[in-house]
Amino acid sequence: MTDFGLLMFPTDYSVQPAELARAAEQRGFESLFFPEHTHIPTSRLSPWPGGAELPREYSHTHDPYVALSVAAAVTSTLKVGTGITLITERDPITLAKQAASLDFVSDGRLLLGIGAGWNVEEMANHGVAFKDRWAVLRERMLAMRAIWSEEAAEFHGRFVDFEPLWSYPKPVQAGGPKVLMGASSKWTWDRIAEYADGWMPIHQNPARASAQGAVDYAAGIEATRSAWSQAGRSGDPDFSIFGVGPDAARVSQLAEMGFNRVIFGLPSADADTIMPLLDRLADIGFQHNS
Repeated sequence: MTDFGLLMFPTDYSVQPAELARAAEQRGFESLFFPEHTHIPTSRLSPWPGGAELPREYSHTHDPYVALSVAAAVTSTLKVGTGITLITERDPITLAKQAASLDFVSDGRLLLGIGAGWNVEEMANHGVAFKDRWAVLRERMLAMRAIWSEEAAEFHGRFVDFEPLWSYPKPVQAGGPKVLMGASSKWTWDRIAEYADGWMPIHQNPARASAQGAVDYAAGIEATRSAWSQAGRSGDPDFSIFGVGPDAARVSQLAEMGFNRVIFGLPSADADTIMPLLDRLADIGFQHNS
């Protein structure tokens, strides 16, 4: 059985989170993910990995935790997730409380997609040097794990350092929400095994991905499982992929590779555009699982 989710940049001009969340749950989708950019520096020095022109929604998107709280409030079974949280742009003590609070009020429905980000100037505005981004992310994630799990948590690292503290609520999900790594480098698999719970790469259209830049998803799943086993982790890692189009054949291919969650990408558009697309995507999911 494959779970099906949705991802959209919620903006000031698109269908709003409450309406989208209700529609997603009514159609049987398992989850709804929102991305994050606190802002986009107007210098535009960092090239967008997706192409030449940065889409408008990147600078118009809502804060994901506010938008996901709205989505959780109007649903009862729909999982809410970040795709992704830019850990390099958030204080770990504050983010630990935000994530724990959302998990608590949603009764354990949070999925935490994480990443370091690509925009050098954006993270610099948050005081993080691009060269340090993964070291910063690692310490912040380990510190948050401690806050979620321990009565009096403390952490001492190069980038994160605090004495014992109390922080409540604790997440409903023991040890914190499921953490999904949104990256695909050669270091990703060991990072997942150390402080995450699964892999959540961006989907590439096979016809458009260059030979040099293409991600081998099957190899990534195998590498994750290997690193997971070597780290002595119990259970199975989660394999989600986001930004998938309305292609039933491709969905079947991804499921056969080992992805247990396929997350369809939606445009940042109004309800008249989104609702018929949701119907089409729901049909693909139903047919796949029937």
